[in-house]
Amino acid sequence: MISLARQPWCVASALLVPLVTLGSPGWLKLAGVAPAWAVLWLLPWALVDGPVSGTLAGLGVGLMQDALHPGPLSTLPALVVLGWWWGRLGRRSRIQRSFNLGLLALLGSVLLAGSLILQQRLWQLQDPAAWHTLLAQSLLTAVLAPVLCSLQLRLWRSRSQAFLPVPALRR
Repeated sequence: MISLARQPWCVASALLVPLVTLGSPGWLKLAGVAPAWAVLWLLPWALVDGPVSGTLAGLGVGLMQDALHPGPLSTLPALVVLGWWWGRLGRRSRIQRSFNLGLLALLGSVLLAGSLILQQRLWQLQDPAAWHTLLAQSLLTAVLAPVLCSLQLRLWRSRSQAFLPVPALRR
């Protein structure tokens, strides 16, 4: 299979994450909290392309997310770990059921928000809405994941298999 990282339009799709994060429509928010768009993009990427590419994609998306939000808190560590973990899961078995995608997205968004809460504790910052954000974002991400991630999985799996080299005929 051809790596998704070698296809420019797949890599360019990562640029949609900060755009959708900034311009998330109001009807797609739960109590003012948008879904974890980085998780919804990274999950199918890592499942299709493996742990190394998932880790690098998590690094890239994490850097873009951190550029949007100034301050000491970072989504980078959680996204790198999620990219690696989901990449390993994708290599072990083919995950494609909607329930599995929703559960993985739920766990990913809880880990992402949990890492931010942990960083707030380490930096001694007070955010009374942190747990509200964790619950709302995790629920919304888990609800959207079966639809969005399954579409991305189909698209990216078909694109990564479409460019397989044709085996040479033996004479």
